[in-house]
Amino acid sequence: MKNILSGFLLLMINMVHPQLQKVEKVIDSCVKKDNFNGSVLLAKNGKIELLTYQGLSNRHYTVPFSDDTRFHIFSLTKTFTAVLIMQLYEKGKINLDATISTYYPEYTGEASKKATIRNLLTYSSGRANKDISSPELIHQAYDNTIWNLDDFISTYLSEKLIDPPGTKFSYNNGDYILLGKIIEKIYHKPFEEVLKEQILIPLKMGNTGFLHHNDIIRNIDEGYTADESDVFQLHMPTNTYIDNFYSAGAMYSTPKDLLIFDQAIFNHVLFGKTTLETMLTPSKKLEDTALGFWVYPKKFGSVNTLFVERQGEGYGHSANWVHLADKNLSLIILSNTKDIRYLNKMRERIIIAYYGQ
Repeated sequence: MKNILSGFLLLMINMVHPQLQKVEKVIDSCVKKDNFNGSVLLAKNGKIELLTYQGLSNRHYTVPFSDDTRFHIFSLTKTFTAVLIMQLYEKGKINLDATISTYYPEYTGEASKKATIRNLLTYSSGRANKDISSPELIHQAYDNTIWNLDDFISTYLSEKLIDPPGTKFSYNNGDYILLGKIIEKIYHKPFEEVLKEQILIPLKMGNTGFLHHNDIIRNIDEGYTADESDVFQLHMPTNTYIDNFYSAGAMYSTPKDLLIFDQAIFNHVLFGKTTLETMLTPSKKLEDTALGFWVYPKKFGSVNTLFVERQGEGYGHSANWVHLADKNLSLIILSNTKDIRYLNKMRERIIIAYYGQ
C-alpha cells in the first residue's frame, strides 16, 4: 500500500511540474522580451503553487522585489469596499436596493434619492463621470489638492444625472468613494478603521493597509511608466495625493495577503455562501459587472470556467486579480512598470500554460 501511494504521489508531481514549468516559461518570456517587472502568484485551492518576483521595486536604490515588498493596488481597493458593503448587507444593516439618501441624507447630488447602493456597486449611478472623465479633471481631483472628503464629494460627485440609474455602465471612482462615505456613516467610524476591524485584523493581513500621501510605508514599491515609443525608457509619473482615491483606490498590499483575502471571500470566511452568490451575480446589460468584480464564463482552449476578475491601475502601478470560481484557482499579478492591457494578455498566457493548452 505504501509503495502504491508513493507511486501515485510521484505521478501527481510529474503531472503538476510540467504545468508549472510552462507557466515559468511564460513569465520568463514576459521578463526577457517585454521587460515585465513585478510579481506573479498562482494558487490552487488556496495553496501557492508558484510565487515569483522579477525585477526592481525601487530603481533609485536598486531594491529588488521580495516577500517584504508592498505594492500599490489602486482599484483592487474597490473589492475591499464591496466586501464591507456585503458584510453590512448580510447583517441586515444595508439594503442594496435602497437609495443613497437612506444612509447618507446629507448628500446633495441628484442621485441621492434615485440611485441605489447596488447602482453604486455596479458603476451605474447615472452620475456624470466627473472625477476621471479627462486628464485635466484627474489632475485637479487627485494631484493638486489634499481634499477633505466632504469637499471632494460636493465638488466632483454631486453633479446631475445624465442617465437613469441602473441603465448604463460608466466606470468611475466616485461611486465607490460614495460607498466609502456610506460605510463611515453606518459604522460612525473612518473608513480606514472599519477596514482594519472588519477585514485586515481578523484575516491577519499585516502587510495591507490604507495609504496617505505623507505616510512612511516600509518596503513600498515605486511606480514607473514608459513612453510608447521606447519601453526601456522608464520614468516616474506625476506624484499624486493618494488619499483622494480613498475607498476607490488608496490601498497597498502583497501577493500573499491578497491570496488570504481571495480565499476568505470564496471560502465564506467574511460572509456566507448566499451573500457570495449575490456578490458574484453579474448584470449582462452592465458589461458583466457584479458587486466588486466582473464575472463571466470564459474558455481557455478546451477549458471552460467561470472567470472572476478585478483590476487596478494608477501612476505606474498595475494589479490583476483573477479567481476561477469553479476551479478555486487564484492568479495575482502585480507590476510597477506594465499597464493593465499587458497584464490582461499575460494572465491569459499563464492560465493557458497552466492547463496545458
